[in-house]
Amino acid sequence: MAFQSPASSPVRPRKSAAAVIFLCFLAIVFDGYDLVVYGAIVPKLLAYEPWGLTPVQTGAIGSYALAGMFIGAILIGYLTDIVGRRKVMMVSIASFSVLMLLTAWAPTPELFGLFRFLAGLGLGGVIPTAIALTVEFSKSNRRNFNNALMFSGYAVGGILAALLALAFLPALGFRGMLALGGVPLIAVVPLLFKFLPESPAFLAAKGDRVQAERIISEYGLEPLPEAPAQGDVPVHGRFRTLLTGRLLTAMILFSLAGVCGQTLVYGLNTWLPQLMVIAKYSLASSLTFLLTVNIGAVVGVLVSSRLADRFGPRPVTATAFASSGLALVLMGTGVMPLPVMYLLVAVVGFGSVGAQVRHREDGERGEQRIRASAKDYPGQNRCHEEIQSEVVPLDDGGKGGDGDGGLRQRLSALGRQYMSCRPACRVHRGTA
Repeated sequence: MAFQSPASSPVRPRKSAAAVIFLCFLAIVFDGYDLVVYGAIVPKLLAYEPWGLTPVQTGAIGSYALAGMFIGAILIGYLTDIVGRRKVMMVSIASFSVLMLLTAWAPTPELFGLFRFLAGLGLGGVIPTAIALTVEFSKSNRRNFNNALMFSGYAVGGILAALLALAFLPALGFRGMLALGGVPLIAVVPLLFKFLPESPAFLAAKGDRVQAERIISEYGLEPLPEAPAQGDVPVHGRFRTLLTGRLLTAMILFSLAGVCGQTLVYGLNTWLPQLMVIAKYSLASSLTFLLTVNIGAVVGVLVSSRLADRFGPRPVTATAFASSGLALVLMGTGVMPLPVMYLLVAVVGFGSVGAQVRHREDGERGEQRIRASAKDYPGQNRCHEEIQSEVVPLDDGGKGGDGDGGLRQRLSALGRQYMSCRPACRVHRGTA
């Protein structure tokens, strides 16, 4: 039986759901900063003589945060069922902020890598929680766009990392840039504590219907959907449900597309500045390339979301992968003038992150009781993100041959192929 919320009356909401979406956006900005800033400091890490890191070691350390994100994203679906999304969001942000500070002052590369891994646990909890809250506090006709707008915060965080690196990296060094990742502890967590409400769905599931309906009324949300009939989707077998029938095929193709797309996104954000340094660009110009790819990503997220609403997610996602792959091929020729290189880098950002957002939004099509597990399961992408820094660590001695660009081109092509043949996942979606 659907909860009859006062939201169905013409009473004007007392609070704005846009504030909740903005708080999620803010959290994702710093999530993006903490991941992209590593790519900005890679040249400084390689030049830091006391540690004497090789490109392979630097790539391995870069993968540790992504390994932590894999574990964090997998665990988050269970933790939110126990303590709620609000607490998970605050604890995740507080934990990665503290660990970014510890990473900044790590005395050895071993501790540096350990702290990066532990910070990844918190980083992995932010994205699925922010997506879930954004979807829940959005009108049905704006969920896709609001989700894309919120997730553009990742690329905004990348822009912030590149701009701050351009301005302060020579003076602050890699430690100062990492220390800035602790800012959310004092700038974001207090805002979440004061203004972020709990998920009405979580409260209702815990039996606190009065509080759930109060939040629905205050924010003008749509009534909660009808609970599924007992036995429709086993409460303790949600992952088993994902492993049956058409859902299994869709999940496999989602995973493969995610592997290719995440390798493209995180591989570029980790290694693009160093690749440009090897190609004889100055460090400032190399960081400008990082800035450009994330500007293209912001545009890609917003434009692709609108296009997907009009033409459907599959052709838009496949086209995004194709454009990124073609741009990488052209960049790899090494004959393009500087202005064209900037344009191509922007196209890579436009296609890669835009494709990832459409890929995530497709996960929202699942039935209500399995949606959280389906959305958290793309945490499986994180286990492949773990290796993305290792498969392109410039282990060809910095020659920049097929070992770096060619591999990413092939991965982009694979992502395009899987998204083109992915079957539509037509599963029942609860209605209010």
